[in-house]
Amino acid sequence: MATFKAGIIGCGGRGRAHAQGYKASSDVEIVACSDPVEGARDKFSEQFDVPRTYEDYNEMLEKESLDFVSVCTWIALHKDMVIAAANSGIKAIHSEKPMAPTWGDAKALYQACVDNDVVITFCHQRRFGAQFIKARQLANEGAIGELRRCEGSCSNLLDWGTHWFDMFQFYNNDEPIDWVIGQIDVTEERIVFGTQVETSGLTWYRWKNGVEGLLTTGGVSLKGFANRLIGTKGIIDVGGGAPVRMLREGSNEWETPDLSDVTPKGNDTTLSVLDLIDSVKTGREPELSGRKAIQSTELIFATYHSSRERAKITLPLTADDSALLTMVANGDIG
Repeated sequence: MATFKAGIIGCGGRGRAHAQGYKASSDVEIVACSDPVEGARDKFSEQFDVPRTYEDYNEMLEKESLDFVSVCTWIALHKDMVIAAANSGIKAIHSEKPMAPTWGDAKALYQACVDNDVVITFCHQRRFGAQFIKARQLANEGAIGELRRCEGSCSNLLDWGTHWFDMFQFYNNDEPIDWVIGQIDVTEERIVFGTQVETSGLTWYRWKNGVEGLLTTGGVSLKGFANRLIGTKGIIDVGGGAPVRMLREGSNEWETPDLSDVTPKGNDTTLSVLDLIDSVKTGREPELSGRKAIQSTELIFATYHSSRERAKITLPLTADDSALLTMVANGDIG
């Protein structure tokens, strides 16, 4: 018999992905789901054998004695849903990324979990991908000397960038960040899950241990590679033609490291849910903890703020808005 009860808010593709994680655990039963679209929640209920469905997530939180809640909705909805779940007496929340459309909202929903002693994780599931784990392992073992810079490119800072910022944190062992300097451009309306994002952007930042990060967005490419780790004695590329490739100092030949020794294995989102469940059972910090996610999220909004201020921003970030959304609303950009 399952020890814990789970409820899903948002019965779309990401809600189904979270549900597969709970179904993979003998410790959890999905007892309820919520979605304003009747067809979505009925289909979800049938697929995952969920006994009760709700149009209003608040009603679900009130009537069900839940231990876990997954928030799998659009960005602007996260704050109210996470805070309501945190106040409902549950043990843990697994939320989709990015955290929120503004820095103030991100801090508020995280603080609500801290205040209620609720474990919260955000689905930066690439921390469970074999190629990313191998790249970190190689960097930490000194295969490319001392890590000096993490680089990447993607379509935008908010939705995709949150993953790469989180991976940079992962490679650099979640070290604290010192400062950020960035620039964004908005030449057209580009909406991702209901929230405006930049057309192109650039983030350069430095951790307090001296390692630097560089992320470019928009019409840019790192020649097909998702991430690049640059050390004093070599380079590691993640993605592209091979899951991982490495060029050591003094060699002209790229190596393709074996990933067979990397654990854990399986669907990354399923593994993220299982890791959260285990963390609740054991009391350890989950791999995708809110503490780690808030660091990556701060980089997004610090970049926006740096562009607005035309200045380097020393963290912590004090501006609670999204400078991008504020500048768009004021007609200062776009």
